[in-house]
Amino acid sequence: MENQNMRVIQHLEEFRKRIIITLVVFLLFFVSSFIFVQDIYHVIVKDLPFKLALLGPSDILLVYLMIASVVAIAATIPIAAHQAWLFVRPALTPKERKTTLAYVPVMFILFIAGISFGYFVLFPLVLNFLTSLSDDMFIAFYTTEKFFRFLFHMTLPFGILFELPVVIMFLTSLGIINPYQLQKIRKYAYFILIVVSILITPPDLLSDILVIIPLLLLYESSISLSKFIYGRQLKSKSKKEE
Repeated sequence: MENQNMRVIQHLEEFRKRIIITLVVFLLFFVSSFIFVQDIYHVIVKDLPFKLALLGPSDILLVYLMIASVVAIAATIPIAAHQAWLFVRPALTPKERKTTLAYVPVMFILFIAGISFGYFVLFPLVLNFLTSLSDDMFIAFYTTEKFFRFLFHMTLPFGILFELPVVIMFLTSLGIINPYQLQKIRKYAYFILIVVSILITPPDLLSDILVIIPLLLLYESSISLSKFIYGRQLKSKSKKEE
């Protein structure tokens, strides 16, 4: 009993260490991003067909904090993934360690791909559609804070949701799930993804459709990747038995 308590304490200390390292790295990236935040801001707004307005002197500071936070999150993801891998490494076999370590750069690439999809594809489509609704009936007045909140709502969730395939592959490689379980819960997963897409997009049908379709395709690709990993595991087991 005493040895078991010692192990639990050691695991908690190790977990605390990994969390602290990740937070320190995030803070370093946040400070670095904040130093260059004006340059990042000008890159984002340089091609906008309208001017952004401020409603108060603190608005721009809030926007700068939002930009620096998003950049810091993106930069911290590979470090956080590596720290998570270091935490679970003692419980893995040498082969599993090598396999799971390969997921670290993939997670970062998928996160960037998700943000890029949101920023270059979805965001301009939804923005143009929403602005076209006003036509000449209203005077368009865009505040800096609301514009960037809208921008991050259309991009950041996709960076997270695009991690779905690599998470599914990782869990499959560890034997926690398999593709047949994913197929059984498909209708429930579809329902959850549809609800998520409605929550993270503006309240219009076009935005919902533009988000739902990629999310469903992501889930289906996750099942295919899970089948690939699961098939390789079955082949390796059959070879060992022979």
